[in-house]
Amino acid sequence: MGPARVITLSRPGHLAALPPLSLYVHLPWCLQKCPYCDFNSHEFAPKTPAASAPQGGASGLGRPGAGPFALKTPEASALPESRYIDALIADLESSLPLIWGRRVHTIFIGGGTPSLFSPAGIDRLLADIRARLPLEAGCEITLEANPGTFEKDRFKGFRDAGVNRLSIGVQSFDDAKLKALGRVHNSDQARAAIEEARSAFDTFNIDLMYALPGQNLAQLQTDVQQALAFKPPHLSLYHLTLEPNTRFATQPPRDLPDEDTAFDMLDHLIEATEAAGLRRYEVSAFAQPGHQCQHNLNYWQFGDYLGIGAGAHGKLSFPERIVRQVRWREPATYMDKALQGQALSNEHDIPLDARPFEYMLNSLRLRDGFELARFAERTGLTLAAIQRPLAEAEAKGLLERDLQRAWPTTRGLDFLSDLQAMFLPAEASQRNTLHVPHN
Repeated sequence: MGPARVITLSRPGHLAALPPLSLYVHLPWCLQKCPYCDFNSHEFAPKTPAASAPQGGASGLGRPGAGPFALKTPEASALPESRYIDALIADLESSLPLIWGRRVHTIFIGGGTPSLFSPAGIDRLLADIRARLPLEAGCEITLEANPGTFEKDRFKGFRDAGVNRLSIGVQSFDDAKLKALGRVHNSDQARAAIEEARSAFDTFNIDLMYALPGQNLAQLQTDVQQALAFKPPHLSLYHLTLEPNTRFATQPPRDLPDEDTAFDMLDHLIEATEAAGLRRYEVSAFAQPGHQCQHNLNYWQFGDYLGIGAGAHGKLSFPERIVRQVRWREPATYMDKALQGQALSNEHDIPLDARPFEYMLNSLRLRDGFELARFAERTGLTLAAIQRPLAEAEAKGLLERDLQRAWPTTRGLDFLSDLQAMFLPAEASQRNTLHVPHN
């Protein structure tokens, strides 16, 4: 009788290896709350007599201390920048035992309007992070910027602080549409901000929105061509949606394009961006080769991210569990709690039966889908957990697969919510709070 074979069986849900780790940093203040925005942002207007001055065209563009920009920089206000950074670092230090030994692949500084913070403040923040966390070589570090907080050389200051990717919230180049969206900048300021970003960064993103109030296809074409004229390495295109708990949800704008027009707009966007050399790699993201947002790719591939800052969400994996965390939402409360070592407002484990949906909710946003082996690697479950919905999605023409991968079809991307819902157990639908990434 030969030697006995030893067979090791892993428990359901056990992770043999941990996924890549990212860091999300939330800076919650804005000059003005946009009526469509459902992120955790809080208005902060500089308290100066001139703060109510109207926004002129491009007067003062590029000259610190001139025109509207003198009103909008944090140096001219009482933004609690230093105390908030203290709170962020206290939050990070309290979280270090959860991520010992893990290297950070990407950092995303989102908001709110992070560009309200000074370059010196961002420099201090990143230096304090580096002193506490090991960063991968070439770590992607993104900062979101609003053209309404732009002044000449400010973006270069962020670059010198260590930011290597900028995401600019333009939304439109049409002043009437910007006003309808409640944006604080105008089209001239948007163009100036993009030009400054081009001179300071090798890679940057432009955010645009479509299906805006009163927008027709010709106006959309004008917006897209203006964006593409800057040859952006990355472009994010979002359909305007009326999210709950926003002003637009209770006071909807008039003359929104109908569904058929919105689909025509999306078809035009895809055609125009691909003709310009930008590939649609995610449902709302288009990039030149080598310029995909690595931070968001980590989200979509069900990677881990530590979220610090007011209202920040995080997802952390351990061999025996996967945890979602949320920080205190109100900035003042967050600062008080974080400085006491109590930044976390709540956390919960992702149950085994919810993991397939959470994984598919993310990975099916990607045009290339996901590796079948990665599903087991990131969830601790076998493919048997998703075989039935995979087969149903394939039969409906929403998904294709081979022996290595599964990916959404063009129809699947168009009806993404229907495709994702096929993986949702009814009993799990009410208990998951998911962080929606920025770009």
